Amino acid sequence: SPEPPEPAPPAPSPPPPPPSPQPTPSPKPPPPPPAPTVYQVSELSYSLLGDHTEPEVVTGRSSWIWQRTNVAIARTRYAHGVTVHARSSVTIQLNRPCTRYEAMVGVDDLTMGLGAVRFSVYNGDGARLWRSPVMQGGAPAVTVSVGIAGQSSIRLVVEPEGPLGGVALADWADSRISCA
Repeated sequence: SPEPPEPAPPAPSPPPPPPSPQPTPSPKPPPPPPAPTVYQVSELSYSLLGDHTEPEVVTGRSSWIWQRTNVAIARTRYAHGVTVHARSSVTIQLNRPCTRYEAMVGVDDLTMGLGAVRFSVYNGDGARLWRSPVMQGGAPAVTVSVGIAGQSSIRLVVEPEGPLGGVALADWADSRISCA
């Protein structure tokens, strides 16, 4: 009997297609840092009454301070601020990581244009971080913007200048601390 024909060899299978490149996922951008918490100095608690979790005015190491609204310097009104005597020192314990202190400073209009003062911001170690020029009664406010990262406390100081400097009331208007 005739032999069956040999089966045809299998057809070679086509080569597999080259792998298509897979897109590499982009790394997710880090979330934006949270907006800083802003503390108005006119609303800070005193250290004797506070819970030590946010900035507080240190009672035993601070001069008289009038936390108020409607502060006026050279006929410009500010929503809030603190008023102090011409010779004053106000210590603020930060109690958390803070980055910036900002204010508008000048002689309060209640002084009726009298007196002159100089403002300074110090860190907790006594190093001066910022100093104003001599501010005359009736002169426009000067901007304060001081980096305070790494500080545990700051001290706001006003010194009288000239013969009538001692009669001046000095304002830290729109006075605020930005913290993490």
